[in-house]
Amino acid sequence: MLEKYESLIDGLISDNFGVVDDFIDDEMLAKLTEKILYFQEEDLLKQAGIGQSDFFQTNSEIRRDLIRWLPTQKVNVQTEQAFIVLIEEFIQYLNKTCFTSLISYEMHYALYQKGAFYKKHIDRFKSDSGRKFSIICYLNNEWKEGDGGELLLYLPNKTLKIEPIGKRCVFFKSDELEHEVLTSFKDRMSITGWLKDK
Repeated sequence: MLEKYESLIDGLISDNFGVVDDFIDDEMLAKLTEKILYFQEEDLLKQAGIGQSDFFQTNSEIRRDLIRWLPTQKVNVQTEQAFIVLIEEFIQYLNKTCFTSLISYEMHYALYQKGAFYKKHIDRFKSDSGRKFSIICYLNNEWKEGDGGELLLYLPNKTLKIEPIGKRCVFFKSDELEHEVLTSFKDRMSITGWLKDK
């Protein structure tokens, strides 16, 4: 796993983003996918919004994904707990090797149904500088070209599409890299989150 952490960090340093395949194993992929599909079936996913606190709003012209937050404490589902442990280990590794001073995180399931998208944005709130790094782990086991839902990164001199392939992880600075999720033509699933220093 340390090699995967290093690949994410090296990519961030050299290219402004890191990407690594097989960040999670097949069993974790299957269990997390089963969980988000259960939430969908039971209508436990909620429309995602933009902004926070008094400035929070839902706007389907900007984003149309459905989400459910993962608890950061007392996770009862074994697979979710294993995923959280993985994120916590990555935070510890970043603090040890990159002196990042990260102390917390927030993660949610994200489901983009057919026709859903998220327009160009950055991940840090104007009123809250706590988010330092964004991390996305895809749960799309059978994604193929033409399914849509790619992550479009706005790099300094170009744009780059990243396919949301199952078990793939993407990592970048929350306040620097503009990005969007292109229109999905089938259900597109992920766990998306932010590593925070306060």
